[in-house]
Amino acid sequence: MEVFDFYQTPVLTVTALSSYLRELLETDDVLRDVWVRGEISNFTQPRSGHLYFTLKDADAQIRCVMWKNAAFRLNFSPRDGQGVQVHGNMSFYANAGQAQLYVDSMQPLGEGLLYQEYLRLKNKLESEGLFDPDHKKPIPEFSRHIGIVTSATGAALQDMLNTLNRRMPLARVTVAPSLVQGAEAPASLVDALLTLNRIPDIDVILLARGGGSIEDLWAFNSEALAQAIYTSRIPIVTGVGHETDFTIADFVADLRAPTPTAAAELVTMITITDLAIGLQNARVTLADAIEEIISTRSHQLELLDAGLRRLSPIQRVNNAIQTMDILRQRLDRTMQIHLQKMNIHLENLIARLETLSPNAVLRRGFAIISDSTSGQLVSQSKQTQANQAVNVRFIDGSVPARLNPTSKE
Repeated sequence: MEVFDFYQTPVLTVTALSSYLRELLETDDVLRDVWVRGEISNFTQPRSGHLYFTLKDADAQIRCVMWKNAAFRLNFSPRDGQGVQVHGNMSFYANAGQAQLYVDSMQPLGEGLLYQEYLRLKNKLESEGLFDPDHKKPIPEFSRHIGIVTSATGAALQDMLNTLNRRMPLARVTVAPSLVQGAEAPASLVDALLTLNRIPDIDVILLARGGGSIEDLWAFNSEALAQAIYTSRIPIVTGVGHETDFTIADFVADLRAPTPTAAAELVTMITITDLAIGLQNARVTLADAIEEIISTRSHQLELLDAGLRRLSPIQRVNNAIQTMDILRQRLDRTMQIHLQKMNIHLENLIARLETLSPNAVLRRGFAIISDSTSGQLVSQSKQTQANQAVNVRFIDGSVPARLNPTSKE
């Protein structure tokens, strides 16, 4: 009678374990949408156009892959030793038996003279107390009069006005136009802040501009502007650039928003009438219920989407391309080794041929005799005649001579 052990732990194949690990990584909420910062090492870009590199810091490293279509969108050339922050999702590459970060976006970390000046000024102002949280003024829960400092022609102004009008149409808005880029921009921004500070009933000031490079946002790294924000009697909310942009003005301000639109939202968070509060509570309750339903459905959809991606031939093709790149590199290394061996063999043959050369015989003290008239070699005594003109060849040249044989035996 056969006995079954129902408590025995099942034994997985390597393929089954790899599939299980890949599913764990690809369905994790954090690892499906993750930003990672580190330093590039072991960077390669084969003919396929894909990027392979390791992202590391002082204590750890992770293998990364960036497919050709994502690498094509980069506006800089990654290199070993460069600090970057990347976005992507984790998965498991079964062929190599390793977890990999599949990168779809990459940004270089700040560097260069401007960034060094930015750090110098940031450290200076921080040591002087301009970033002290205890100095920051609270943002009013309800603002009746809102001041804005930004470019009069930029999209940021329209975005903020649209947001304020949508969220709090009863609020009064005063705009102090200013330059937001260029050498004259810092002074213009300071003047605009001083102008708004002279208006007695302004509750809060929005200091904002759209996104750009570190050079475009440099006016907001001015020490004079930082001092103006610090000494402002009115609380200031900054919304400069994009979510990842941080300027000196953001650190000094009473509150920092990731974008101009978000800054407008932060100063219009609360209404004060009982009816508005009741409607808000009802809206929140309804929104929470809808959000829960949407979240549940979204999670289910994401799981189905992740399953579909796992079954997609594109992933298999990309994995095959990576395997092909690895095999191609191995082939290149093998060919180099083979060529080195062939070169050594050729050098040995050349050495052997040199040993058999007549010059080698001459170097050992022998000479070659040839008839001066016919040029024929004289290798036997029976070929000689009395008073025969010959040439005697040594290693360093030829000498004419005449033979006077006494015997041919």
